[in-house]
Amino acid sequence: MNTKLFAPIKLNEMDQVKLMNRIDQKFWFHEANLLPVLQSVSEDYFILDIEGQSEFPYTSTYYDTPDKRMYTLHHNGKLNRYKIRRRSYISSGLSFLEIKYKNNKGLTDKKRLPAKFNAGPFTPEEREFIQGLTPYCSEHLSPSLSNQFVRLTLVNRNFRERCTIDRHLEFKKNGAWFQLQNLTIIEIKTEGRQMPSPLKLALNEERIRASGFSKYCMGMAFTNRNLKRNRFKKKIRSIEKTIQTNMDLYQTKNH
Repeated sequence: MNTKLFAPIKLNEMDQVKLMNRIDQKFWFHEANLLPVLQSVSEDYFILDIEGQSEFPYTSTYYDTPDKRMYTLHHNGKLNRYKIRRRSYISSGLSFLEIKYKNNKGLTDKKRLPAKFNAGPFTPEEREFIQGLTPYCSEHLSPSLSNQFVRLTLVNRNFRERCTIDRHLEFKKNGAWFQLQNLTIIEIKTEGRQMPSPLKLALNEERIRASGFSKYCMGMAFTNRNLKRNRFKKKIRSIEKTIQTNMDLYQTKNH
């Protein structure tokens, strides 16, 4: 991926655009459409650059109850819902326990706590963090799904919008890795729905419209056919068609 299209921005310069309480819009499409989109907005955004690198690997582990309540609430379209995950930044060795809360107005609020890299059971501080911010008891939570992907981050030159571009998404379930090849996921994060976004306009020019994509829920739906997934079937078929992959014949790899 040619990231030299954009002027760089350093991590500490992004502090003014953290947007921990925000409106999110997601777009997903075949990666062949990514380059023309980026070319059309190269003058509107900076790209996160750390020591000459702009693509960074991430891993996440999601937690849920034995009856997969967080997945089910999302599947059923309920708002005022939570996601709990550990997210690790492979290049830096940093890791956080994160809680994402989506309220009934569609706003996403994210809180996070520094955590050990590839940590095991919840620490006392993490248990207090979970129980203080969610209706869930940490003792009832266990790892439900892991994923990994690489990410580019764009920052609007007005510092009121941040965009993430995720590729090479893989899910880990029961010790096996499943790839969603050729899929690109863009998330545009702004202070409000009325914020103009050059990236959104460029996506619309390519006939790419906003469409929800939860990495946790899609990963669970793709890798566990015993789960309730009626509301996701249309999206799953559309993703399969977009990336020209029959998800009954997963591309797998050993790690």
